[in-house]
Amino acid sequence: MKERAISGDRGVLVLAEHERGELKEVTLEVLGAGRKLADKLGDKLGALLLGHDATGLAEPLGHHFADVVYVMDSPELEIPSASSYLAPLQHFIAENQPRVLLMGATPLGRELGPRLAARLGGSLASDCTILDVNEDGLLLQTKPAYGGKVYTTLICPSSRPQMATVKPGVMEVKPPNADRRAQMVRVTPVMEKTPVEVLDFIKGDPSDVPLEEADIVVAGGRGVGGAANFGILEELAGVLGGTVGASRAAVDEGWIPFEKQVGQTGKTVSPKLYIACGISGQIQHVMGMKDSRSIIAINIDVAAPIFKVADVGIVGDLREVVPALAELLRQAVKEGTIKTVGDVTKALRS
Repeated sequence: MKERAISGDRGVLVLAEHERGELKEVTLEVLGAGRKLADKLGDKLGALLLGHDATGLAEPLGHHFADVVYVMDSPELEIPSASSYLAPLQHFIAENQPRVLLMGATPLGRELGPRLAARLGGSLASDCTILDVNEDGLLLQTKPAYGGKVYTTLICPSSRPQMATVKPGVMEVKPPNADRRAQMVRVTPVMEKTPVEVLDFIKGDPSDVPLEEADIVVAGGRGVGGAANFGILEELAGVLGGTVGASRAAVDEGWIPFEKQVGQTGKTVSPKLYIACGISGQIQHVMGMKDSRSIIAINIDVAAPIFKVADVGIVGDLREVVPALAELLRQAVKEGTIKTVGDVTKALRS
């Protein structure tokens, strides 16, 4: 059933993605952005929690600054999918008339967002990296275009809700406030039969995750010295649960496939951690990874441009530095002193 376009002004809503009993990091990022928007608009921030027996996640959503958590519980919502989420969200939005709806630009968000916009007769800005509001209270949705050469800002003056998906890893997670509580509102989901039944999700090998979806990328350039030396990078990526990328120079040499290329003529990535090994840092490459949350550069050339964009720089031969880092981090993971990407960054800083 297709709804007419709605004209709502009732707050900012965030779709709370979760997996195996834990909120996804991108949900916390989007909540932080949503809190800023709600404060500027003088609105409440709501979180939409769909699932089965997932009520326990309402409390951390409150800690991360949601004012209201709308809980939709159904066995049919146990496995997150665009097919099962579509009808409940459509009916909830039509009834509650929100001003803004935000979700992560994840596999779920990228499929669900356009389908939801089509049903509501609205519009959607995808892969946004900056969100703000103007003096008229309209959502300013900024995203990279033309391979990251420019940024474009979109406004949807006649569409409600103003919908956007947010690129993971580019927005700050605000520290939670354990004393903060959100109002919990139970909502009976309106379900509909769909031609698709999702049975389960099987977690894949981190090394096979597409570059643009990886939390950690270990990338190599011409300084790696050859295809065989990419094995050193693969070892480090394996310890960290990341995937391997490359600069155009390494791809042109035939050391690694094109689908691993990061840069203006390759893929644009924004992982939580980007480790650049033997990459000089030419602008064409930097344009593809500059939005990474933390950047660590390893290069034998102290004057390499990559150090200008790096948060941590290590001057040395990567063939010596990378194996030493892999062993150090392997031991730290074994001892339990490293559990998150943030822990990795702190360890490398020290």
